[in-house]
Amino acid sequence: MKDEDIHHDADSPKTTTDDWEGAVMKVAGHEVGTVRTRGRQKTPPKVQLSLRISPDVVEFFRATGDDWQTRMDDALREWVDQHKAA
Repeated sequence: MKDEDIHHDADSPKTTTDDWEGAVMKVAGHEVGTVRTRGRQKTPPKVQLSLRISPDVVEFFRATGDDWQTRMDDALREWVDQHKAA
């Protein structure tokens, strides 16, 4: 459903980001989290794709811990930078 498909009136006013500040999500009366909003991306968003990588390469990067995908991206970027036509 799109925002423009929702009928807003006195009983169901349109909300703003400020309205959700500090809101708590509950399921069956149990708190399951808080509502957070994200700001604009600091850098352009990356492209999500499906890619087949050799198992040993994936294992190597995963073994480096959290943010292994970022390190893999950094390694690919370094390769691209080294191989760009001058």
